[in-house]
Amino acid sequence: MTAKVTAVSSNSEYSFTKPNRPSITLLAGLGVEGDVHAGVTVKHRSRVAQDPTQPNLRQVHLIHEELFAEVDQEGFAVTPGGLGENITTSGIDLLALPTGTLLHIGDEAVVEVTGLRNPCLQIDAFQQGLLKQVVGRDEAGNIVRKAGIMSVVQVGGVVRPGDTITVKLPDEPHRPLERV
Repeated sequence: MTAKVTAVSSNSEYSFTKPNRPSITLLAGLGVEGDVHAGVTVKHRSRVAQDPTQPNLRQVHLIHEELFAEVDQEGFAVTPGGLGENITTSGIDLLALPTGTLLHIGDEAVVEVTGLRNPCLQIDAFQQGLLKQVVGRDEAGNIVRKAGIMSVVQVGGVVRPGDTITVKLPDEPHRPLERV
């Protein structure tokens, strides 16, 4: 199966969900043009409150569409943009990628994977009980986060549904994704 973009979303205002768009423009070093989370330094409210000078490692949020089918089996209806992601993907195991992976999206854009999204209680405000579906524990008791990955824009460009995604892994040794 070819990795591809199934939806793109952005929002200029703080809200949990992001409306789907025909396209989004990624800006190198900033994120999604016109999105409330774009910028060189952190824009997520909780992180700004801690230290507004932190680098923004969460410029572009990607979620695998396969997660929606998984939570649907547990009675939750989630559609692209519903969990606040900018790019919804299919055919790629985002959660298995190592830190530093480059994703070439469409004709021009390149994002570098920085880590896992750390889901917060807002997910339960969106749909009660959903947080337990996207954060859990494996057999060894380790925390498993399934709410997508975060990235920074290395090369800007327009991203549209249907664009292909090509993966370029970093040199070994690979570092597993951690929450950012």
